[in-house]
Amino acid sequence: MIAGIRRIFSVPELKQKIVFTVLMLIACRIGAHIPVPGINGDAAVELFRQATGGRQNLFQLMDVFSGGAFAQMTVVALGVMPYISASIIMQLLVALIPSLQREMKENPEVGKRKLGKWTRTMTLVLAFFQAGLYGKYAFQLNASNPGVIVNALLSPTIFGFSWLFYLVIMVTMTSGTLLLMWIGEQISDRGIGNGISLVITIGILSSLPSTIGSIIRQLNLDSQDPGQMSFASLIVLLAVFVGIIIGTILIIQGQRKIPVQYARRIVGRHESQGGSAHIPLKLNYAGVIPVIFASSLLMFPATIGQFLGKDSWIGSMANLISPGNWVYTILYVLLIIFFTYFWTATQFQPEQIASDMKKNGAFIPGVRQGKSTHEYLEATMNRITFAGAMFLALIAVLPTLIGKILHVDSSITYFFGGTSLLILVGVVLDTTKQVESHLLTKRYAGFMKTGRVKGR
Repeated sequence: MIAGIRRIFSVPELKQKIVFTVLMLIACRIGAHIPVPGINGDAAVELFRQATGGRQNLFQLMDVFSGGAFAQMTVVALGVMPYISASIIMQLLVALIPSLQREMKENPEVGKRKLGKWTRTMTLVLAFFQAGLYGKYAFQLNASNPGVIVNALLSPTIFGFSWLFYLVIMVTMTSGTLLLMWIGEQISDRGIGNGISLVITIGILSSLPSTIGSIIRQLNLDSQDPGQMSFASLIVLLAVFVGIIIGTILIIQGQRKIPVQYARRIVGRHESQGGSAHIPLKLNYAGVIPVIFASSLLMFPATIGQFLGKDSWIGSMANLISPGNWVYTILYVLLIIFFTYFWTATQFQPEQIASDMKKNGAFIPGVRQGKSTHEYLEATMNRITFAGAMFLALIAVLPTLIGKILHVDSSITYFFGGTSLLILVGVVLDTTKQVESHLLTKRYAGFMKTGRVKGR
């Protein structure tokens, strides 16, 4: 392992990318500890703990994803969820509007820039809207427990409306979300790994110390009395933890190899021998994208309902799709399956693969070139995608169900649960692959450079 780290830092360009990524992620964590001006972060955290009460709650899930920023009412309390919601909306629009599909195929670079511009604009709108709802939630907390918001922000009013407070919290939190979005894009362009996924991952990892502390407290090691959690429950939870890691690795790296053969060719007077290879079709082509998308999509309407309060009809609907509820679990599973197929359909292009195979004289044994190859690849990918989606959904909900049966605190099950671990393991695997590809590229580049020098 030490030799591998040395090899990584021996490549100057790769070292620069890793250092840049780490510095950007540190900036994310700094923002998670800067409260909104006029907000008492300590009082907000205490009220947040009282409100959740150890139950499975949407706010706790959002707090885990934001690395504790949500409970402290910091400038990055909304995290990157508005950006992910905007990305989902734009991906759906591209899939539903033929003109956008045509533009993305004919001119991918221009279409990608336009899509990115629309996604950022949508992120701004959603972040501003969610920040306003967050302000209403903070205002309600302060009404029942004075001291969360300083009076200097509440006193300037117009027709009884505290406009200064809402202006500060909406502008600050929206700016925080846009900053995280910019950091994520910078990491993707100039760093290593997927920036937005790494921002979510560092937020989840930051909750590890508090999760370990919660386990120690619930084991009640300082007393002879039994704690809220028994050692048997802890062993079961750790077994599930290891099983999820192994299962995630198998799902993400599992693939079906489709054999491919190349026809013999006559070049001048020489006959080139045909070869054989394979097309690796991933068991889960989408990786952990479906889990992130499904979580974000369920968070958005439920967040609106919980911010508006349980008395409203939207709040009543939000209770049905809160974590721990059977409706939430069913919708979560269905959304994971849907987004697995959706992402695979938008990224995997069997028609293009079949066309390239025909141009290069390649064929699948027993399958005709052209349309038949296209249909074969599409049908095969649909079958293995179904298996991958079902396994992914099972891994995502299994720890939560086990935690509910064992009566484990939700702050523990959210970290050791399927959603967090799937994202963690998936992002680590993706980042590791990118590091390995950089090492391989630089190794070949160094060899070619040496060869050019000798040629001179």
